[in-house]
Formats: sequence, structure tokens, C-alpha cells
Amino acid sequence: MMSVLHSAQIKPHSDHNPEMEPNRYYSVEFAISGHDILYQFKLWNDASNALFVLIKEESALIEQLKPGNVFTGKYYSNDSHNPIEFWKTEVRSISKDKKGRFKGHYLVDLGIVTEDQ
Repeated sequence: MMSVLHSAQIKPHSDHNPEMEPNRYYSVEFAISGHDILYQFKLWNDASNALFVLIKEESALIEQLKPGNVFTGKYYSNDSHNPIEFWKTEVRSISKDKKGRFKGHYLVDLGIVTEDQ
């Protein structure tokens, strides 16, 4: 399970949309409901600033993730004043890169769920 941090260490949700800030975060950590394993991934941004992670095609995790899954992600920021932020996160899509730069991996597109969604 995720560790609990003192509330002073958690930056509250604000009006900014983290998806619109390229390279704000360098990694995300999450657990899948019903499992005790904690996963941490490097975050990537594409040309449209969408956040995604790469998961190896032979990983057992890929069988657990489905578009529409929602989890609380622990995001590690590049800003040393606010190093960790928690965001409700949705798996938007999962695609396999068969011959591109990320061959042998699934690209898992993540979206931050805001209160108006």
C-alpha cells in the first residue's frame, strides 16, 4: 500500500492542470487495488503534453490495467519545494508500440482527473 505522508508534505489540489505543464513530474508511483505491489514509473510527455508511462510487454501489470481504471498516483515533482503531489489518475488508453522507439513496451496514457470531470 502507499505510505501516508504528513499533510504538510502534500500539496493540495489547485486550479492548475498538471498535464499542461510539460516536465513538471519525473515519475509516478501507484498500487493496483487488491494488490500489495507498489509500481513506480518514469513519466514521459508526448508532443501534446499528455502524460504516459512505459510498461514492458511481458509485465504482469499490463493484465491488471484497463482504460478507465482510476487510482491515486503519487507524483514526484522536479520542484524541490513541492517534491510530492497526489493526484487522482485515470488510465486513458493503452497501446503497443510494435516497431517504434518503444518497441516491446505498452504506452499507458494517464490523465489527471479534476473535480469537474
